[in-house]
Amino acid sequence: MASTTTSGLTRRRGAGGGGGAGDDAAGNGDSSNGAVNRSSTSNARDSAPETSYESGENGHKIAFDPRDISESAERSKQPKLTLMEEVLLLGLKDKQGYLSFWNDNISYALRGCIVLELAFRGRISMQKDPSRRRFPLPDRVIEVIDDTLTGEVLLDETLKMMKSSEKMSVSSWIDLLSGETWNLMKIGYQLKQVRERLAKGLVDKGILRTEKRNFLLFDMATHPVVDSGAKEEIRRRVRTVLTQRTVVLNGSQFLPENFEFRYVRTIALVCAAYAANVLENALSTLGHEARERAFAQTDELLAEYSQWPFGRKAVGNGIGANLPQVITEEVNKAKEKELQLEVVAACLSVFTRLDSLL
Repeated sequence: MASTTTSGLTRRRGAGGGGGAGDDAAGNGDSSNGAVNRSSTSNARDSAPETSYESGENGHKIAFDPRDISESAERSKQPKLTLMEEVLLLGLKDKQGYLSFWNDNISYALRGCIVLELAFRGRISMQKDPSRRRFPLPDRVIEVIDDTLTGEVLLDETLKMMKSSEKMSVSSWIDLLSGETWNLMKIGYQLKQVRERLAKGLVDKGILRTEKRNFLLFDMATHPVVDSGAKEEIRRRVRTVLTQRTVVLNGSQFLPENFEFRYVRTIALVCAAYAANVLENALSTLGHEARERAFAQTDELLAEYSQWPFGRKAVGNGIGANLPQVITEEVNKAKEKELQLEVVAACLSVFTRLDSLL
């Protein structure tokens, strides 16, 4: 039997201070650099975070970091959960708080979700080069078009790497972030402890809690679900896309009514969950035949929306008959963002060959 004791793991705020293994080292490095540069006022001023002041009710000045304000504004425009967090949440066992030990796909799929999320947030796009069409979608080069931090640690860490690196293709970035490379010069691009850091982010958002369980030979931090409503909302959304003839996505804090690309994002979630081998967890309440139809529909969606332009024809056996229309409307409303959606299609194309990559 696994014994549990509650502990309070939290993550540090901001892009430079996630919950990864290298964060403390990075923090110590900043401190030592600051000490070395104290003799240079300009260097110290550049390395120190910008601080602003506002007057409080009692007349005292209150210091604050403007980055906190900008990150809060960014979060208010986005769904409460990122694609990575939604996929991870689908995979977690509710009470036990850990993923299946036999799931080899989820790590790679989560890195793909990071690239997807950056594209949806308008941070990256395909390089604007007409000759790109000569290459398959996953082999087209992407570039950073907005380096504004998002306030999500893993997204900001990846964004900084993409900004400072040479331009590479979608599949290359997902491979590098996953550590799937033989190039030792680029092994530093691998994101470490992604699942644990995402789980800690969900703890911060009140969706999970942290416990320590003993598994006979070792102790492991686990993250049981606290807010079951959040996970059920994700399951409901997935089932709606995969079982309903007319797909209608109701607004919620996890997918606001006025949010851009609501249907495209939901299809990306379904395809990412499928690639991560956690989709079945959203379909457990369906009968055998309904599940088979849902998986067949997922295959159709993945085949259709891993191409660009997508949403050109009805897919499936009468399920989601309105999806091509609503997705065409979403794309037409944001013609200037077609290069970002091309990145989305490229990520889904990578997911279609996930089994052969791993």
